[in-house]
Amino acid sequence: MPDHHLAQLNVGRLVAPKDSPIVADFMDNLEAINAVADTAPGFIWRLQDDSGNATGIAVTEDDSFVINLSVWETIEDLHAYVYRSEHTPFVGRRREWFEPHAEPHMTMWWIEAGHVPRIDEAMARLELIRQNGPSLDAFTFKQTFPAPV
Repeated sequence: MPDHHLAQLNVGRLVAPKDSPIVADFMDNLEAINAVADTAPGFIWRLQDDSGNATGIAVTEDDSFVINLSVWETIEDLHAYVYRSEHTPFVGRRREWFEPHAEPHMTMWWIEAGHVPRIDEAMARLELIRQNGPSLDAFTFKQTFPAPV
């Protein structure tokens, strides 16, 4: 059993309110896409509220700011879900639903197996990559780091 798992956070600001027809295709497919994640190889955990997703969890006062926080066994498992599953077409449509990013909107980091990352911890990791670039403490698919031994 591995000593470490991969935590990932990605954030975004919707281009319209959650009940707008502009983002309806995104909102209407959350349950199905989350089900793909939940059954994907290497998936361990994801942040969710009673609705089954995390869009109702207030991270900031801005209701259009949404967050995705999850834990995976390996970088390869997360990469396969993001870029080689039913989730992939939605990645390609991100610009339809989310405002462009002026700074990094995604980060990954290693956690001890069994640890459940908190939102404040995840947001601090995002701030690390924004301030310092990729490191063992906060990285992206473009520049990964192996799990600690």
